[in-house]
Amino acid sequence: MARTACHGFTLVECLTVCAMVAVLATVAWPAWHGHSLRAARLDAVAALTQLQTVQESYRSLHGLYAADLSVLHGVAPVSNQGRYTLALERTGPESYRATALAQGPQTVDRECSALTLDVNLGFATPGPGPQCWNR
Repeated sequence: MARTACHGFTLVECLTVCAMVAVLATVAWPAWHGHSLRAARLDAVAALTQLQTVQESYRSLHGLYAADLSVLHGVAPVSNQGRYTLALERTGPESYRATALAQGPQTVDRECSALTLDVNLGFATPGPGPQCWNR
């Protein structure tokens, strides 16, 4: 009686491949997650940039910056992707602070959970630092 060759994988081979996949996933996950959080910050940057543009238009029409988001047409209280909520505060007659606060899964980004834009006489200072603005 002739023996036929068995095709397939042994248990040891399968366990070896599973172990290698687990090691790769353990190494790759933190890097991927950090990159994902940094990429999602662009949602806040875009929302704050849009708010600044609309504020400058409002100032050219009314002479002062708006003190409330509700009077700014084209600015929603939530960013496009819904990862940040926007807040606006007038800090002087010719200045304001716009803040984008992280919401939902973006709150894990502790380093940059609140991005700010301080504007005085049209000159903007991003905060808390350039790393949060991906610069």
